[in-house]
Amino acid sequence: MGLELMSAAGRAWRGGRADWKLHVLSGFSLAVAFICLASALLVVFNLDAVRERWSRAGRASVYLRDGATPQMVAELRNALDKTPGIVRVRHVSQESARQEVVGNSTDSALALLPAEAFPASLELDVASAMSAVDLAGITNHLKQIPAVESVETYEQYTTKLQGLMQAALVASLVLTLIVLAAVVSVVASTVRLALQRRRTEVNVLRLVGATEQYVRSPFVVEGCVLGAAGAAFAVAVLGILYLILRVHVADVVSMMLGVEPTFLPWYAAIGLIGFGAAVGALSSHLSLRRMVDVQ
Repeated sequence: MGLELMSAAGRAWRGGRADWKLHVLSGFSLAVAFICLASALLVVFNLDAVRERWSRAGRASVYLRDGATPQMVAELRNALDKTPGIVRVRHVSQESARQEVVGNSTDSALALLPAEAFPASLELDVASAMSAVDLAGITNHLKQIPAVESVETYEQYTTKLQGLMQAALVASLVLTLIVLAAVVSVVASTVRLALQRRRTEVNVLRLVGATEQYVRSPFVVEGCVLGAAGAAFAVAVLGILYLILRVHVADVVSMMLGVEPTFLPWYAAIGLIGFGAAVGALSSHLSLRRMVDVQ
């Protein structure tokens, strides 16, 4: 089996060198299709990271009015410390809030904002065992306090993200089917053209008694490599684009969402390349079943 595979790989290498222009054009077409699919997967993974971060946030923000006195803030903080389910209460002043938002950002517009532009707040760490009903009850009581401007539990954003995740998964599935059709079409067309160019070689192999599997194997290997190469090139290009964009948007995304943007995990990248190889090999095999039989 190993010798047969090595023989098929060697013949595929020789045939690929002879038709390298055809394979380069086909690989480019496959890469464009896989870039679309990989981009969709990248969005899905980052959305899932944001959803996971917010669902585990276990906290609430109590924003204070501008006129809240230190005594009012201290009394509210003491009351919250004694509330069951509240693990920790942290006071964030306007200057501290400004520092958390601005930080080391290079955005000149943010750096010019005064501390008064950022509301002071009490950041609450909520016990994981607290139910949404109990948290809603505490939130309603806090909203009645004169020193409190508003309360944010981030639950509504988590719910919206879940809906967005479902839509993204559906879109990724549809895009996967489109990419699958494109890969099958490109690989099948490439193999058919390669087979036509090597018709003499195929006929000679048949005359000397070569089996159909021996004749087809190098073309299947070429389709497998073509699919894998297109997917790998797509992952590499997307990785370069990600690194370029990350320099400019990482700080903003982290500030707004609390999660730094990430690239595809290793298993997703390898899975995408494996998917390309499998579809390429299958497309070649199905195409050759018809083409070789009619020669």
